[in-house]
Amino acid sequence: MALMITDECINCDVCEPECPNSAITQGDEIYEINPDLCTECVGHYDTPQCVDVCPVDCIPKNPDREESEEELQLKYKKLMAASA
Repeated sequence: MALMITDECINCDVCEPECPNSAITQGDEIYEINPDLCTECVGHYDTPQCVDVCPVDCIPKNPDREESEEELQLKYKKLMAASA
């Protein structure tokens, strides 16, 4: 399941540099997560780094993008192959 940023985001800028897949970008009003790039840090870390650093707890799982651990691992492998 990809993550998402809710409208409780305070634009503190701490999540964006923590994302190993560059899935987080500044949107019109708040930061946004590209679900096609988000692997919940599977393949990189044990926990989602954006969630770990977020001071307002505004990064839940995206209910519209359910993915298993295996699907996230496959997405990670495809992203790494594309960036090589």
